[in-house]
Amino acid sequence: MRRIGVVVNPIAGMGGRVGLKGTDGKVEEARERGAEQRAPERARAALDALAETDASVEIYAFGGPMGEDAARAAGFDPAVVGEPDSDADANGEIETTAADTREAVRAFVERGVDLILFVGGDGTAVDVAETLDDLDSETPILGVPAGVKIYSSVFAVRPREAGIVAASFDEVETGEVNDVDEDEYRAQEVSTELRAIAKTPVAEQRQASKQTGGGSVATLAEGVAEEVEPGVTYVLGPGGTVGAIKAELGFEGTPLGVDVWRASADGEGGDDTTSRGEVVVRDGGAAEIEAALGERNVVVVSPIGGQGFVFGRGNQQISPQVIRRSTVEIVATRAKLDGLDALRVDTGDPELDESLRGWHRVRVGRYERRLVRIE
Repeated sequence: MRRIGVVVNPIAGMGGRVGLKGTDGKVEEARERGAEQRAPERARAALDALAETDASVEIYAFGGPMGEDAARAAGFDPAVVGEPDSDADANGEIETTAADTREAVRAFVERGVDLILFVGGDGTAVDVAETLDDLDSETPILGVPAGVKIYSSVFAVRPREAGIVAASFDEVETGEVNDVDEDEYRAQEVSTELRAIAKTPVAEQRQASKQTGGGSVATLAEGVAEEVEPGVTYVLGPGGTVGAIKAELGFEGTPLGVDVWRASADGEGGDDTTSRGEVVVRDGGAAEIEAALGERNVVVVSPIGGQGFVFGRGNQQISPQVIRRSTVEIVATRAKLDGLDALRVDTGDPELDESLRGWHRVRVGRYERRLVRIE
C-alpha cells in the first residue's frame, strides 16, 4: 500500500485572477479585489483522479483546509497528522502559514510516507523541499499546480495528472525547485533562483522547469561535471553544448571532434591532465576511441539543432562498437529541444538504431531531465 501525505496551501494562486501576479504578502489585497481560493478545488481534482485509479493508498493529511477537507470530499478517510496553528476568522477562514506547511512535511516524514503531494505554487514547493533538506530526507514530492507562477519541475502539468502520477509512478529523479521575487515579477522583471532540489516521480505528465535568460548551457555543464564518477571513461562528442562540459571538466576540447576523458580514481592524473581526470584522446577517430574505452564508459552527445540527430551526423567517430560498450547521456538546451519534433539516430547499424529508439531522459539543466523520444 502506498502512503501519500497531502498538504494544501489554501491561499496559493489567489492573486492571479485579480492581477496581483502572486499572493505572497498580498492575501488581504487579493480578497479586497474579490479573489477566491482556487487551491482547494485543484486539490479535490487531483484527489478525485487518485481515487478513480483504484490504487491501494493510505492518505495522511494536514487538518482542515490544508488537506483533510479535500481528502474527505474525494472519498478518503485520511489520517490527520496535525492542524493549522490558527483559529478561524470572522468569515470562518483559517489563516494558514508557511510554518503550517513545514510542520505538515515534518509529520509526513515521521510517518514514513512514500510521497508528499502538495498543492500550491513555487513558494509552497520551496517550503516543502527546504524542510525535507533540513530533515535530510529524500521523500519524493509532487506538486499540484495552484500558484500564479510555476517555475519548478516538481509539478504535474495539471491537477488530475498529479493524482494519476501519485498512484502509478515507479521511479524518481531529481527535480529543480525554483522561485522568483514576486515584487520584481510585478515590475515585469523575471529572474529565477534555484532554491532547492528534491526527488520527484519520473513521469511524462510532469512539467519542465521554466528558465529565463541565458546560462542554461553553463548550468547543464555543471550538472554533468558534478555527477562524474571516479574511474569512468567519458566519450565527449562535438558541439558547443558538450564543449561547455569539457570546459567545466577543466580542459579545452576539440570543437568539431570527439575527445575522450577519464575521471581519476585517486585524484591523480597523467601527462595530459585536468584537476579531476585525464584527457586520453583528443580529436580521435573510431579506432582510437574504442581502444581508449575502459570498464565503464559514458558517451555524452547533443542532438544537432533543427535535425535532431543524436548519432550519425557530425559524430560518426562514435562508432556502433563504442555505443554498445557505453551508457549514452544526451544533453541539450531547452531551446534546442523545443525546436525539434523528435530525436533521430543513424549509426549505420540497423539493430543498434532500433535498440536506441524509444523514450530517453535528456539532461536540459543542472538537475532536470526531459523525456524525449528517439524515432
